[in-house]
Amino acid sequence: MSLRAPLRQDATLPNGRVVHVRVGVPEDSYISPREIDTVALEVFDDSEHLAAVNTVLDVDQDREGLALLREVVAGLESGDLAPTAGAIEPLADRLRA
Repeated sequence: MSLRAPLRQDATLPNGRVVHVRVGVPEDSYISPREIDTVALEVFDDSEHLAAVNTVLDVDQDREGLALLREVVAGLESGDLAPTAGAIEPLADRLRA
């Protein structure tokens, strides 16, 4: 498995708003996903992107990507994380087991 096929999960914020969390190779209409080695962490709702940051993950680190996804979703749902780049960036900058 690879993060070229992104991992996705919804999170319900404490105020009831639903956001979508995505960990994987960023979508680019000009470049094929197999040519991209960057893994991004993104948070968006049905109308706009709220946050996007690059991670330290390699595309083959799907287990670590899943751990990051779960950690971000849990933080968003608990209210410990805001759906902003500044809030999620520290999580994107470290590896997990």
